[in-house]
Amino acid sequence: QVLDQRRQEQRTEAWKKRYDIRAGVEGTISQAVRRTGIRHTRYTGQRKTHLGNVLAATAINIIRLDAWLNDTPLGPTRTSHLAALTLAA
Repeated sequence: QVLDQRRQEQRTEAWKKRYDIRAGVEGTISQAVRRTGIRHTRYTGQRKTHLGNVLAATAINIIRLDAWLNDTPLGPTRTSHLAALTLAA
């Protein structure tokens, strides 16, 4: 019953709009973790750690700006094992 309510809620435009924002934020965080290793700090102390985070965010912005200026296509999304089997058939 609760699951059905949540699925109905996910079909609304308001939910989709809110999820689009969340998906963008999660993509940015994922890129920062994969590209800069931001999950583990190299520094000790709050001020140095903050500086490291600011530099990591700047690096991500430069990477994205470079990709935009050079018309680099977005990477393909992950394909599940089941989808890969379907494509192979």
